[in-house]
Amino acid sequence: MKRRNFIRNSSQAGLAFSILGFAACKETKKGEKVIDATSEGAETVIEPFFKLSLAQWSIHRMIREDGVDPFTFAEKAKNWGFSGLEYVSQLYNPELEDAGYSEEAMAAFVEKSNAEAKKHGMENVLIMIDGQGNLAVSDEKERNETVEKHKKWVDAAAAMGCHSIRVNLSGSNDPEEWKKNSIDGLTKLCAYAKGKNINILVENHGGLSSNGALHAEVMKAVALDNCGTLPDFGNFCITRKKDSRECEVMYDKYKGVKELMPYAKAVSAKTHDFDAEGNETEIDYVKMLQMVKDHGYTGFVGVEYEGNKIGEEDGIIATRELLLKASKEIS
Repeated sequence: MKRRNFIRNSSQAGLAFSILGFAACKETKKGEKVIDATSEGAETVIEPFFKLSLAQWSIHRMIREDGVDPFTFAEKAKNWGFSGLEYVSQLYNPELEDAGYSEEAMAAFVEKSNAEAKKHGMENVLIMIDGQGNLAVSDEKERNETVEKHKKWVDAAAAMGCHSIRVNLSGSNDPEEWKKNSIDGLTKLCAYAKGKNINILVENHGGLSSNGALHAEVMKAVALDNCGTLPDFGNFCITRKKDSRECEVMYDKYKGVKELMPYAKAVSAKTHDFDAEGNETEIDYVKMLQMVKDHGYTGFVGVEYEGNKIGEEDGIIATRELLLKASKEIS
């Protein structure tokens, strides 16, 4: 049987079992349920402590290279076994960008996204914002303009029932300057988002934001309840070699996730490649999920497949299955 069919068939069978109507549930640890199927010989299934969402970036090649409509995101995520949606703003360009992110264009994006999510019974979780300026830039005028550009996305997230938007803290490369600028930009944006009941989340997304200790210092200094982190298991490259994607300075991923988890309001499960047993080749998922659980997190964990050795659909399903498998191996 081909790998694609094996992954799809086995995962669909697992999903079917987990939602059997005759299963009786009983509570165990917080965030877990033991399902005892009444059919003879059925195994006990322990549900994960988290919910599964899909990061839209996982299908960016489908959208950009294959012409897939980004508004089919909800349908695809539902079919692949997810319940939450993590949108990516740049995947709706050039339409939104060409319209200057006008009120009319943003309203159309919200209306269509909401209709698709409702149609397929999906939950809008967050929107990842890119290309809207640098929140940690040293020029205060530019930083303030960036805050203003992000406000439209705060409004959109609120209208879609999301709990957060994810922002990037790019700007200065000087640690102290970056920290000061980040605190200012985040504080201003969070003040606006507070009135919309929206969280502002910072991902470790390259540059100094991938320095877990420094990133955590910013969170502590901002000290607002709607400011938090989105720890990504795999984005800990601080600098790359000139004219290359090869990482030059890499932060310890396990140390970084541990430092960011106290402020986490979302989690990103990044994958690039898998071994023969379905494990990520460079990330210990059991170790990562144990840290996530140890911090009392029970929200959505977003699958973000970024590899290219297998197709995006297979990579998404393989990542989902890895998360479910790893969740059974933690205490």
